[in-house]
Amino acid sequence: MKFLRAGICALIVFGVAAHGGVEDWARAVLITGAGLLFLSWSLWLYFNRDEQPVFSPLLPPLATFSLLVFSQWLFRSTASPYNTRMELLLLLADLIVLFLAVQAFRTLEDWRGFVWFGMGFGFLVSIFGILQHLTFNGKLYWIREMHYGGVPFGPYANRNHFAGFAELILPLALVPLVLGRVRRERLLVVGLFAVLPIAALFFSASRGGILSFAVELGVLALVIVWRRTMGKHLLSAAAIMLGALLMVSWLGVGQILQRFSSMQSLEMTAGKRASMRRDTWRIFRDHPLLGTGLGTIQIVFPPYETLYDGKIVNHTHNDYLEALAETGLAGGLCCPWFLAVLFAESLKRLRQFNNSFAGALQLSGFIACCGFLAHSLVDFNLHIPANAMLFFLMAQLATVDLPQAAPPSPRRRHRNSRND
Repeated sequence: MKFLRAGICALIVFGVAAHGGVEDWARAVLITGAGLLFLSWSLWLYFNRDEQPVFSPLLPPLATFSLLVFSQWLFRSTASPYNTRMELLLLLADLIVLFLAVQAFRTLEDWRGFVWFGMGFGFLVSIFGILQHLTFNGKLYWIREMHYGGVPFGPYANRNHFAGFAELILPLALVPLVLGRVRRERLLVVGLFAVLPIAALFFSASRGGILSFAVELGVLALVIVWRRTMGKHLLSAAAIMLGALLMVSWLGVGQILQRFSSMQSLEMTAGKRASMRRDTWRIFRDHPLLGTGLGTIQIVFPPYETLYDGKIVNHTHNDYLEALAETGLAGGLCCPWFLAVLFAESLKRLRQFNNSFAGALQLSGFIACCGFLAHSLVDFNLHIPANAMLFFLMAQLATVDLPQAAPPSPRRRHRNSRND
């Protein structure tokens, strides 16, 4: 199913390049692209009837959440049927892409290709982000005016959303390197693929992103301690972090931070974020069962706003509270269901594969999800279409029932030993 794998990767590239897919035209392309991929797969399945679709334990909670949002729209139990319909289409696109990823990425070789794609793409986006900010002229891609303000980094209009992308991508190179699962001849390339996104994350100066990266390092350290291979692996992690910090110092992070400090007025203050969380909780208390409708926080928030600063509140800067306010307990229960499946299946796979290469790849997916979910406590990356789609792919990598590669033949093992 190379066409499916290529199509999914193309959607990710487009979504990130189109400022995270947040604008209406970009959303339309992502939704249409997901639909066309599903149609192509259906036709392929019709002409290859021996093939049977497979399913992931992550699909039921996401499908249930989609059904709930569909009922909100169908029965008009939403403050804005239009907004809920638009969010429902994006949610269905994510569900389709996750389902198609389950069909397309089944073997270790399939996921190996995706990991190389992710590392290479993350490397290129990180280089672009660093270069853009070193030569920043106030415009996205140096040509597009930012009419609504913001603190951009790379293709994203908000540096915190680039940080969400980096949190998902950088474990793909970092984890195999630290665990020693990279071939000697590839160490330099994979090392660059790890160092550049880390450096770019620090350059973005996203506090939530940096703290979430610290969560990822903490989870990785716990796994290393659990596997009782602390010494060599912690030394590898320290070497990678040192390389990233040296790159940041060499490029002059002080100038970048000074530039960001001059733009702080464009971002939410800590007091405003805390006030938004309290006000969103009040919305949930007034609509506890089914919420106000997915995608309606901007419409229902003004009467609840207690700290007005003249800015429109379109998201709460806490994905979990926003989900409660918009979908109530019915939707809120789908979130712990999804997380319970993600953590239970991930830990089960990690115990099965131990120190194998497949285990390293799955651990990278799990660590990426942990960092991203931690960032969702203080931001709304799950409402950035490209980041949300990539998150579901990393969740599938963490939970997939991945068959291990067959052991090499004696002749091949002898040849590899001579090459080493």
